[in-house]
Amino acid sequence: MKILVVEDEQKVAAALREGLEGERYETVVAHTGEDAFFRINTERFDLILLDIMLPGRDGLEILKTIRSRGIRIPVLVLTARHTLEDRVVGLNAGADDYLVKPFAFAELLARIRALVRRGRGEDTLRLQAADLDMDLVTRKVIRAGTPIELTTREYELLEYLMRHAGQDVPRDTLARDVWKETDRGTPLNNVIDVHIARLRRKIDREGWTKLIHTVRGVGFVLREGER
Repeated sequence: MKILVVEDEQKVAAALREGLEGERYETVVAHTGEDAFFRINTERFDLILLDIMLPGRDGLEILKTIRSRGIRIPVLVLTARHTLEDRVVGLNAGADDYLVKPFAFAELLARIRALVRRGRGEDTLRLQAADLDMDLVTRKVIRAGTPIELTTREYELLEYLMRHAGQDVPRDTLARDVWKETDRGTPLNNVIDVHIARLRRKIDREGWTKLIHTVRGVGFVLREGER
């Protein structure tokens, strides 16, 4: 899941990014209203965390504009303004939820998960392949009833393979879409192979049906196979 954090305070933005990435959310930070508005119109996001007090184009203006254009991305407003009138103004402008600073990070996560559940159909909140289950809201991965602990990169890699289950996924596609490397001079093949090997040790344990397969000369595919 990809989250846009719109926050002009550098320390707050850095803390939010670190916390969200620690929960395995792909996180993009915009420090100005102009940058945020550009990204919203050129990239795909699942959720926006929007500060109201921004230099230049403020959060309410951004919110009103994207809603007038039919952009329905869930928006959680983060602000130091705490009066009832401020909350009403934000919600009337199109916010889906409102959180007053300072807030506990645990509460922020709970609000995010609630908005994601509300904004998506239940069928898109979970990925499944055989007895492997990935919850896109809680970021939990379970296979055969056993919780699987993954690093952030391993989670992103597995999510990509599960979203493209049954399809051959080339290494250069993983480099572009998972590692976000588009201008690298040397291929990421060795790095990708190392991460795949680590992921296999966790997902394809002894006695479990093999799911991650190497496609010789191409890349990988996630599908049910022989033990």
